[in-house]
Amino acid sequence: MRERPDMKEKLRDMPHKPGVYVMRDRLNHVIYVGKASDLRKRVGSYFMPSRKQSADAKTRALIASVWDLEFHVVRSDAEAVLFEGKLIKEFRPKYNVSFKDDKRFLLVRVNLNDVFPRFALTRQRKDDGARYFGPFAHSGPLRSTLNTMRKKFGIRSCRATVPDEKDFKHCLEHAIKNCCAPCVAMVTRHDYIRRVNEACEFLDGRSREWIAQVEADMRAAAEKLDFEKAAQLRNLLDDLKTTTKQMTRFTRKSLPTTVNPEADTAALRDALALPTTPRVMECFDISNISSTHIVASMVRFRDGAPDRAGYRKYRIHGTPHQDDFASMAEVVRRRYGRILREASPPDAGLSQEPVAEAVARASDDPCAPVIPDLIIVDGGKGQLSSACKELQRLGLHDAQIIGLAKEFEEIYRPGRPLPLRLPEDSGALRLLQRIRDEAHRTANAYHSLLLKRRVSESLLDEIPGISGSRKQALLQHFGSVDRLKKASEADIASVPGIAAALARDIVRALRSTPHAPAPTTG
Repeated sequence: MRERPDMKEKLRDMPHKPGVYVMRDRLNHVIYVGKASDLRKRVGSYFMPSRKQSADAKTRALIASVWDLEFHVVRSDAEAVLFEGKLIKEFRPKYNVSFKDDKRFLLVRVNLNDVFPRFALTRQRKDDGARYFGPFAHSGPLRSTLNTMRKKFGIRSCRATVPDEKDFKHCLEHAIKNCCAPCVAMVTRHDYIRRVNEACEFLDGRSREWIAQVEADMRAAAEKLDFEKAAQLRNLLDDLKTTTKQMTRFTRKSLPTTVNPEADTAALRDALALPTTPRVMECFDISNISSTHIVASMVRFRDGAPDRAGYRKYRIHGTPHQDDFASMAEVVRRRYGRILREASPPDAGLSQEPVAEAVARASDDPCAPVIPDLIIVDGGKGQLSSACKELQRLGLHDAQIIGLAKEFEEIYRPGRPLPLRLPEDSGALRLLQRIRDEAHRTANAYHSLLLKRRVSESLLDEIPGISGSRKQALLQHFGSVDRLKKASEADIASVPGIAAALARDIVRALRSTPHAPAPTTG
């Protein structure tokens, strides 16, 4: 029996990526396996309060039994389908219905030892010396691709083990130019095997030239206004891309996990060529809607895991309008300027201790804030440049800093004109995405809180007799409008500047006003 982990924390680690999730019960038995095109949204929907009321009995029983969650990110929805089926057949969870039978995904089989090899569909991989391709998640595109491939390379489709002239008399494939007819020596066996090997290379994914040709033919047909042919070529192009896309083969092994902090931090050190492993990392993000409550967040990760005691939230005051570059500069200046002030001795005066020595001395104190091993800003060249300028002004010339642009997950580094792009399955990239997403979540949550407070505080503006100074006095005394609503007339009248009649009007107005819904941000 294990201690139940925090499900909210588990959900925070899940990315907005396709993948497979696994639910376990308190005895660590796998009870459900599912796939999703967006892991966080799909898994998070299970734990919404409304789901417990609207779900059927089976789903409610599943949610009540979930004790732990695991997930694995894949490259595409097709891989998610394949991996889901693999895990269901391996663990046979009691809440799954699909994939529990013996039906398998389609494979393509060809035996190069045959006299005239042919490509056939099968669901069982055998140790018979033949070559297998797949499995393939989508049978429709696969069948369409095979038909087109046979036509292009002239591969036979008849079922005869060794076709001869008798079979040729009843064969229509050669008549319609779909087969090169090796059965009647229209081509030599050597030439036929060459065609088969080219088709094998195509199924292996080496199909760029053919796909490019189909795409060119499609555009040419569209320019000639032959839209029917263009549509057929478009569908063929989609089928070819779906079938020849590189897939991960999932072998029978223990369930992998994408969160390995130690390995991910080591991978990040190697990817960025850092002098040391980044044990402490801090990430900044800006959140705003027009110029209303421009805020920033700073999250800290220690040894690849969130260090929530080190999280900070900021209200941007230096710019009255929406300016991500200036906002990023302000929050970096405030964060590390304060750290340097706290690291300096109180009696330093004008001859302050050198920055490097002050930071080193502060790092010897485990309770003191230190300059992190890696600073991450959410954004591209502009945000990175603004942050670097502030670090230079503060004397932190050796601070390691990068920018992570969200659209293409590009990593920008100071002094490097071109961004770095890591593979999607890279542990280093997944670690950066977790930090960036956590900073984005924290900034949005703080922004939503301030907007909610603003909506509540606006209720006071509608009460006659409440001036700006009286509104400020009430909020300073009670802390929030919610607390003010619970206060009595006598408590409100005790605030300087609030008469008994005005206190009575405030109570009557606030208790007759329903709670306004909290606004949401992106």
